[in-house]
Amino acid sequence: MSDAPRLAPTAAPALSETVKARIFIVIAAYNEAACIAEVVRDALTAVPNVVVVDDGSADDTTNQARAGGATVLTHLVNRGQGAALQTGITYALQHGAEYVVTFDADGQHDINDLPALIAPIARGEVDICLGSRFLVAGSNVPTMRRIVLGAAVLFTRLTSQIKLTDAHNGYRALSRRAAQRIDLQLDRMAHASEIIDQVRASGLPYCEVPVRIRYTDYSMKKGQKSSAALRVAFDYLVGKVLR
Repeated sequence: MSDAPRLAPTAAPALSETVKARIFIVIAAYNEAACIAEVVRDALTAVPNVVVVDDGSADDTTNQARAGGATVLTHLVNRGQGAALQTGITYALQHGAEYVVTFDADGQHDINDLPALIAPIARGEVDICLGSRFLVAGSNVPTMRRIVLGAAVLFTRLTSQIKLTDAHNGYRALSRRAAQRIDLQLDRMAHASEIIDQVRASGLPYCEVPVRIRYTDYSMKKGQKSSAALRVAFDYLVGKVLR
């Protein structure tokens, strides 16, 4: 498959109220009580539908997400980010979503990038927009994380035959048609590679869109450790063999 089209980092037009009403932002959250309310409030400045899936948190994530204004779904036990996202995507489709956006719970994503992610889908140009932190300045990617992400890009090219610049970016937008074809079976972090496989298998048009990632002390502590990358790759490969 050829390279995914890459959209220039230009300002996207503001989303119409009609489009906004049809967007559901899905956030998988695990022990994010410290920041989830703020993340939800920020997202609600852009769209009216924000769904948080509390993935078996041991803290006050559910109450804080509700205080922020989100619809909250809960897993009784921690199943992993992939499972939480699938729960949220299914809920969004059941409640009439025309666009589904996946969004991180730790404050790394910038809601101001949302119009750029949605616009190509709303115009009918593609069904899937994948965020890339490497197509625009402003993402303060730590050196070790940059190395690991570069390895992930190479891994994705070898295993999925999709040439992306950022293979593990959780900021994505899907049309309803694309969301209906996503069926995540790998519950934990290996879902990030699995979803790329499903994008390719869907045959639907996709593109990469520049987005900014804000690394903070909090997000670095909460995020996946670079040393876990081998386990993620192992889980993905095992899942790929078993499917």
